[in-house]
Amino acid sequence: MASRPRAAPKKAAASRSRAAAPKKSAASRPLKLPEVSESTTSSGLQVIAAERGPLPLVSMRLVLRAGSATDPKDKAGLADFTVRLLRRGTARMSADEIDEAVEFVGASLATGVSEDLMSLYVTTPAEHFPAMLAVLGQLVSEPAFPEKEVELARERSLAQFANDLDDPSTVADRAFTRALWGDHPYGHDVGGSASHVRTFTREDVARFHRERIGPKGALLVVVGAVKPEVVAAEAEKAFAPWVRTEQLEPVRAPSVEVVAQAGRILLVDKPDQTQSQVRIGGPGYRIGHPDYFAATAMNISLGGGFTSRLVNAIRVERGLSYGVGSYFDAMQAGGAFAISTFTKTASTREIIDVALAEVAKVRKGGTTPRELLAAQTYLAGLYPLRTETNDSVASVLADIRMHGLGEDWVELFRDRLRAVTPKQVKLAAAKYLFPQPPAIVVLGKASEVQKQLKGLGPITVVPVSEYE
Repeated sequence: MASRPRAAPKKAAASRSRAAAPKKSAASRPLKLPEVSESTTSSGLQVIAAERGPLPLVSMRLVLRAGSATDPKDKAGLADFTVRLLRRGTARMSADEIDEAVEFVGASLATGVSEDLMSLYVTTPAEHFPAMLAVLGQLVSEPAFPEKEVELARERSLAQFANDLDDPSTVADRAFTRALWGDHPYGHDVGGSASHVRTFTREDVARFHRERIGPKGALLVVVGAVKPEVVAAEAEKAFAPWVRTEQLEPVRAPSVEVVAQAGRILLVDKPDQTQSQVRIGGPGYRIGHPDYFAATAMNISLGGGFTSRLVNAIRVERGLSYGVGSYFDAMQAGGAFAISTFTKTASTREIIDVALAEVAKVRKGGTTPRELLAAQTYLAGLYPLRTETNDSVASVLADIRMHGLGEDWVELFRDRLRAVTPKQVKLAAAKYLFPQPPAIVVLGKASEVQKQLKGLGPITVVPVSEYE
């Protein structure tokens, strides 16, 4: 078990005969989420409220099962496109009026989409909570989708895709996503592609809203200086009109445990490159999987930390790259384990070979007890940050409910982490560190890189324009 850091004991006060007890550090202090109160609006929206002070601020998070995995097959990127348009006008407010309402009270409004979920975020001074919740209710229940705003959003998206072609890391990530997931709903970039976005119309957006953005399966989390009974009453006012008779049942992407291009090499040709972007990936685990703690501790030692084996072998010992890392990407239907790095064109094969050699060492022998203890201590020290702000508490509450992590996820997180044994780490390494040949994506100058990749697997060369 990881040792717990202690604060230096205080000096004895002059009037006391005993030294004061040492103050517990954040890393050793018990973690507990604030007490929550639950309600449901007449429209069917589930609401979780957690009163939390002392700052007079409130964070709201509205989460829906309408991520990019629900994009229509020929409309990749539509969920992301739609959520960005929600704030560009409602039946009662123009885009400028929405911006003014938010900014006038010192609030903030943001939106986002992942593969599984769509989210809207609001942070506001507590005194303006009812007004800002009313705005949030309007955004999802009565968006106007003005034709002009749809056209502007399409133009901005296409311009961004064009700019992305000049960012080799972004294009490599996009190609890697397709290589990992193929035709699965996770197999396209959250933002879609230029060829699909060009076809987006106002009716596409309105239809996605009718079918996917509704109270069924949605969750509102409110954390901050507001009474739970006030949250329930104001949520009813704001979301009672949000009735979607056409809303389809919330869907989850089908489970997947294989990588589409396993054992294959995808070479994305960008002739002007003097460096190669490298991505290596294989199957991982779904979010909330029991292997999470052992696999995460193992990965910190392999490539998830500043003093990891990959950093030492690639950056410190050989100077092949300034940046290298490994990570698990866990989603509801499955996940991936991946390595990401870059190097000069001439050392493309060397960096791949070194990375795979370090992975093979850990796959065969696991990590040392000292490495495991360091990883446990590091992660246990970081985790309290998940409960420091209203926004972070709202985030973890949403994760617990939407992903079924269990109500004791935060409270027992560090205990479960510290309970990981070297044997469990070794089993996780054998299971996830490329027991079968991985998919490898290289973005670079194909005329100089392709010959270096011989022997790694079948090679497919595609132009960089394929990923606009």
